[in-house]
Amino acid sequence: MQAGMMWFDNDKERTLAAKVKTAAAYYHKKYGRTPDLCMVNPKMLTEKEPKTGKIAIRSYQPILPGHLWIGIDDSRYKKKV
Repeated sequence: MQAGMMWFDNDKERTLAAKVKTAAAYYHKKYGRTPDLCMVNPKMLTEKEPKTGKIAIRSYQPILPGHLWIGIDDSRYKKKV
């Protein structure tokens, strides 16, 4: 993902899936597209690479805890050399 939306949610009562769902709804409303990738700090994951609906969740160390980087996975569009 080259570009995406950063979302902050440090509510300890909500699950990661609920946070991703809220961020995805806002992303869709703002950009008119449905995100399919969410990157989070590894400390936020309880499973290796879970999926919330059609949104893949991946760990990415540079993301601060409590933040979600959500957008469109563009890796499938890159040319293989």
